[in-house]
Amino acid sequence: MKIVGYLEGTDGVFLTRLAAKGVDTLPLGNGADNHGKYVGFVDHSDSISLVIGYLHKVLPLSRHSATRLELLQACQINRIPVLLIVPSELHADVKKLDIMRDLPENVQLVDPAEVMARAGKVLGF
Repeated sequence: MKIVGYLEGTDGVFLTRLAAKGVDTLPLGNGADNHGKYVGFVDHSDSISLVIGYLHKVLPLSRHSATRLELLQACQINRIPVLLIVPSELHADVKKLDIMRDLPENVQLVDPAEVMARAGKVLGF
């Protein structure tokens, strides 16, 4: 069975569509929102096939000196694909952010209208 980890605010209709296709959903948190398991602690034992959430849920506050998306490092280490929801007209702006310049290949930006299709490709349906 596939498991999708999702950050707070992920569209409930999307999550319902996943459930209807037999995919389990697991709430994940960013350490500040008290929503599910801390995403920085995911590992192979969680059997997560995909992590999805809005960009703002993984960006550190600008006053912090983070140089990469440290919050998603566990996903990178465990080779878990990540879809960050960002309207397509903002993708170029997001890629200019210092913290996003060296985006790990397991992390992709996805327009809200394309979330189900892109998740389906990752999950194999």
